[in-house]
Amino acid sequence: MAGMILKEDVEKVRATADLYDIVSASVTLKPSGTGTFVGLCPFHDEKTPSFSVRPSLGVWHCFGCGLGGDVFGYVEQQENIDFREAVELLADKYHIELHYEAGSQRPEHAGSKRARLLEANEAAQRYFMSQITSKEALAARKLLGGRSFGQADCERFGCGYAPQGWDNLVRHLAEQGFTQQEMLDAGLARQGQRGIYDYFRGRVTWPIRDSTGRTLGFGARKLYEDDAIAAKYINTPDTQLYRKNQVLYGIDLAKPNIVKKRQVVIVEGYTDVMACHLAGIDTAVATCGTAFGAEHAKIVRRLIADDSLGGIQLIGPRKVEGRQLSSRVVFTFDGDAAGQKAALHAFGLDSAFLSQTFVAVADDNLDPCDLRIQQGNEAVRSLIERSIPLYDFVINTVIKRFDTSYITGRVGAVKAVSELIAQIRDRSQMDAYMRKTARRIGVELDTMRREVESARRRLHVRDEDAYAPRDRQRQGVEGFSERKGGAYSNPAARRALERRSAIEQSYYRIDDAVFICEQQFMATLIQVPLAIDPQWFEQLSLMNFMTPVFRSLFQAVAAAGGLPDPNTPQGLWMHNLTKAAGPMLQQAINELAVMPLPLPEEEEDSRGFRTGAVSAHEPASVQLRQPSPAEHQYAAELLARLLDSGFMRRIGSAMQKMKQLPDGPEKIALLGQIASMEMTRKDLQAQVYGNTVG
Repeated sequence: MAGMILKEDVEKVRATADLYDIVSASVTLKPSGTGTFVGLCPFHDEKTPSFSVRPSLGVWHCFGCGLGGDVFGYVEQQENIDFREAVELLADKYHIELHYEAGSQRPEHAGSKRARLLEANEAAQRYFMSQITSKEALAARKLLGGRSFGQADCERFGCGYAPQGWDNLVRHLAEQGFTQQEMLDAGLARQGQRGIYDYFRGRVTWPIRDSTGRTLGFGARKLYEDDAIAAKYINTPDTQLYRKNQVLYGIDLAKPNIVKKRQVVIVEGYTDVMACHLAGIDTAVATCGTAFGAEHAKIVRRLIADDSLGGIQLIGPRKVEGRQLSSRVVFTFDGDAAGQKAALHAFGLDSAFLSQTFVAVADDNLDPCDLRIQQGNEAVRSLIERSIPLYDFVINTVIKRFDTSYITGRVGAVKAVSELIAQIRDRSQMDAYMRKTARRIGVELDTMRREVESARRRLHVRDEDAYAPRDRQRQGVEGFSERKGGAYSNPAARRALERRSAIEQSYYRIDDAVFICEQQFMATLIQVPLAIDPQWFEQLSLMNFMTPVFRSLFQAVAAAGGLPDPNTPQGLWMHNLTKAAGPMLQQAINELAVMPLPLPEEEEDSRGFRTGAVSAHEPASVQLRQPSPAEHQYAAELLARLLDSGFMRRIGSAMQKMKQLPDGPEKIALLGQIASMEMTRKDLQAQVYGNTVG
């Protein structure tokens, strides 16, 4: 059993790991205030972004499901591994050598089990690609060449060849130091009566990668009639890395373009993905051995995100100066029965996207690969451009099965199509399709409406306004951040943002001036500790805090050693504070770390770091950043309020005590103390606000 990883190595990994890069590999992040990014949570299903990331602090938190933490915590959740494996996986990613406690045994191989499986897959991919040029792989080259894919195209998409032998890959991986168990766990080999053997044999191979380019598994096509496996295509079985309902072929190549264009084209095969990309449709992906399902939809939704304007959803297709703007999902199906069945399945998933969904079907039912072979790249591009809304395609497909020149045909069409229209959750869209379909079939709108409403009740469909504001609480505040100075230059917006932060937190439900001040102070302390004046901070005590959670956080700061040294790395400050606070306060710390402060936005790079202050490639390795003048002033105001409230409570206590004392020296001394505290209060406010309060 390996010993503990040395603490300094853990901190080296923490300082090097780029939280923004790691999260944005699977979540489209959008700026939301100073240094904060938001997106759809990868750990629970949601349609309104509640997942916040603060790269400069190395912290993330989801206000929807409550999960949060640092870069290690994110990898633990995302990869379903423990802390040690998360450190080892990130160390592998950033090429950091780890050291372990003296005297402890290290495993035979460096890296976590998951990292070893990734290494095995990468080694297999290199082997398959090396074999594609072999004499034996002639059939594979002919198959790919016959589909108009040249050598450079095959290299671009990683096409390879698995030799026909029994254990070619097994022996190759063994020579590189991989164990038989690692080969089995990676899905590259299977157990036989006389040992393990290659899973992929005598087939063309395609690497199935995640959005960061890591090879998780393979797809393979049959080449020879004597293949022991009859299936035309096979895929890596489900492993720790590979889940067929959670992977999309081509996502590594398409992801940047999907995020940029906010569109995705979903095709049915590996060669279709290749054909689309080579034809200029660079947002194409495909499922791997399974139908497009809900888990795939979540991946797409997190990357596409959704349009909004002032909180209003913009679901439908729209153009400005001829340019497509709205997020868009395009399915390509064959026009045959199987394709129609797939379209009906996609119809049931449509509401999962919150984007306009389209269907592209070639006139002669050719798939994109065959279309490119027969008619060229322009035909593939035209196919996608001529796609029609999914609802229209499915509804028309059903209507075409009936002869609507007869009354019985019209009735049958109404009965059949009403089941589909009833599933459209947004009533505005449902009403529009009822009218359109009634005209298409040739029946009265009331007839169609009765059937649809009956089906809707029978199917228990829940209404959902796709065009409604996403979050009414946020309206009236977000717009200020788009103007110069943000909420800081507008007192009303500033108070609104403070109140919103108080209302939206989940650790203590109260909304008043005392709570807001304490909350804002703690958020400032966590996010910009160097903005806090050390001498004033030393004057604080538990008497200055009334809210239980902030009294506890104040004690946690003391347990962490007080205000951090200016040379402390940003990530280490967060780690030390979280560790001192313990699990009870971890969620509160995470929320405060990503909470927007009512301060002017600084010049930042695309990852939320102030320009010139941080290297984008080494974001977490910097020391605590120096606060801006506005942050200094805001922290001083908050400290002054807290100290003033402490004086107020002590004065109030002294006044109560003075009433019970008889006239004499003790009462006079107490009166002097009260006068001194009152003078200190005035001096404090004069220092902060530049005037004397009478």
